[in-house]
Amino acid sequence: MMSDIAEDETSFYSNAEDYWRDVSPTVDGMLGGYGSISSIDLNGSKAFLQKFLGEGEGKTGTGCALDCGAGIGRISKRLLLPLFHTVDLVDVTQEFLDKAKTYLGQDGQRVGNYFCCGLQDFAPEKGRYDVIWIQWVIGHLTDSHLVEFLRRCQSALRPNGLIIIKDNVAYEGVVPDEVDSSVCRELGIVRKLVGQAGLRIIHEEQQMNFPKEIYQVHTLALR
Repeated sequence: MMSDIAEDETSFYSNAEDYWRDVSPTVDGMLGGYGSISSIDLNGSKAFLQKFLGEGEGKTGTGCALDCGAGIGRISKRLLLPLFHTVDLVDVTQEFLDKAKTYLGQDGQRVGNYFCCGLQDFAPEKGRYDVIWIQWVIGHLTDSHLVEFLRRCQSALRPNGLIIIKDNVAYEGVVPDEVDSSVCRELGIVRKLVGQAGLRIIHEEQQMNFPKEIYQVHTLALR
């Protein structure tokens, strides 16, 4: 499936950009009409992330985080900005980043950078980030671009830094979504691509209490 996409990479990316350009810059828009799950999602993410933050041996710092596929800043506002001193946002849709500047309110003063860029082309600054948060966006990257992006993320980490992937997982294989021009990979494939990037999974959890009709969502902490 992904080999077909690689052959038609240009339209895979441009169709996704076209899709998101027409999505309303709201929490409900970011979550495909499932705005009601936002708090459950964020509470689960916070519990996951706080296992790693703090003082002491092997703990991850709280200086700077990167929100990948940030949209209007839903995750930055309620997860990353409360925990980190500085947060950078990257998203392919300029309108979402413009909206983030008002949506984040006072805490937006601690945003370091707003990058308008697709992750396949984005190179985070080396050694800048304690945590790189990548949620509901890896399906918009081809396998090879995902591996390359994760490698760039690894070099962008500070000592004891973490890459977090939180995303839908398919029951089997790779499931294409023609509507938003993305794919959903089974967990085994995600793990394999993480390994190809030279990263290891240090912790993994399934997000609980989501509606039964949506894909399972798993969170992976990588170093």
